[in-house]
Amino acid sequence: MREGKLKVYDELIAKSERFKRKGKTMPYTSSNGYMFTLFNKEDDIGIRLSKESQAKFIADYGSGPYFSHGATMKDYVKVPEKMLKDLDYLSKYIEESFDFVNSLPPK
Repeated sequence: MREGKLKVYDELIAKSERFKRKGKTMPYTSSNGYMFTLFNKEDDIGIRLSKESQAKFIADYGSGPYFSHGATMKDYVKVPEKMLKDLDYLSKYIEESFDFVNSLPPK
């Protein structure tokens, strides 16, 4: 299962030329000193969004908070399985996430 889901994650990240996937055992993307997507060991994909976008995403897609290594990841939402069927649509949220972390003070 992991390899198939990891392939989907890689395809999703490849839709943008603005950033690249990092990490070998724990794939992620980062910019401005902040991670903004993450693929955890449970094969879940998380996206970091602003508070307003988090609330809308959770309400619209029946999502919830994102967990990694047993901890709730601040500002992240879990991508529901059903959204993985339309990577073009989902990539808009990845772009929004990239813009969000670049609006934060640099680390």
